[in-house]
Amino acid sequence: MSLAPRAVLVHRRTEYEELLARHGTHGQAAFFLAARGRSVDAVRERHERTRRALAEVAAAVPLTWRQTRVERADLDRFLFGPEDVVVVVGQDGLVANAAKYLAGQPVVGIDADPGRNPGVLVRHRAADARRLLPYAAGGRAAVDELTMVAAVTDDDQRLLALNEIYVGPPGHQTARYTLGFGGPRTEAGSRTEAESRTGAGAGPARGAEAQASSGVLVGTGTGATGWLRSLWQQRSSTLALPAPGDARLAWFVREAWPSPTTGTSRVEGLLGAGASLRLTVESDRLVAFGDGLESDALELTWGQTVDLSVAERRLRLVG
Repeated sequence: MSLAPRAVLVHRRTEYEELLARHGTHGQAAFFLAARGRSVDAVRERHERTRRALAEVAAAVPLTWRQTRVERADLDRFLFGPEDVVVVVGQDGLVANAAKYLAGQPVVGIDADPGRNPGVLVRHRAADARRLLPYAAGGRAAVDELTMVAAVTDDDQRLLALNEIYVGPPGHQTARYTLGFGGPRTEAGSRTEAESRTGAGAGPARGAEAQASSGVLVGTGTGATGWLRSLWQQRSSTLALPAPGDARLAWFVREAWPSPTTGTSRVEGLLGAGASLRLTVESDRLVAFGDGLESDALELTWGQTVDLSVAERRLRLVG
């Protein structure tokens, strides 16, 4: 007997809730903001709009379905099931936060505060949920399959992201590493069959260059509207950034530093399917994290290698 669909409503604490958690009462929060020239009323109004949207979506879930809620901070501890329909109620970034924990479940993005979000990933209004959910569960809804980026280390740690993965120092120190190219490892962490035959993946990459920088960013076409684009614009790059559905990635080195032992000839590029950007760490500690979730990062130590490539998995976003 198959399980009934489950609607998983993903949300995050509002700014107003964070203020109450910090200051205890509405009055204390109002005093804190007033001292800085801000009004608590606008913050509370945005909170109320978000809560109304969440309540409207919850009420739209069919009575024969199961439903649950998960807060952004708990995503890394929540177990999604294959029968789930994931409904993200909030901002575009919240879809990216949830994407790395999914395995093909359809995602419906609900804009909780229309007019304040670009709406790239939260494409729908709360009133659309009643119509969209049955179609999403039945596989009848139009779905965009968005490319994701994967990082796989030589000790089989794995990280996925929808926008971008950053590899660099955890603070403001200089990251030292060797950068080059290789074939991707599988998402399960093991090396590909071709790498096993050739011995690749265990040492320096092809065309390797020692570098010192403030980190490397590898992103998708979805990420090309955010952090990736800011680097692209900053250096007046002529790279053609990928579209969200393209099986390509763009990568940039941040503030590469030339010295007698470090180079700056490889600072940007594109990666197609079947290729990877390979970094071999030459610092005591670097981190790799995706989509701004620093709390869920890979720890990289001296001599360790990480490959960044197009992920096998894609995000299935209801259009």
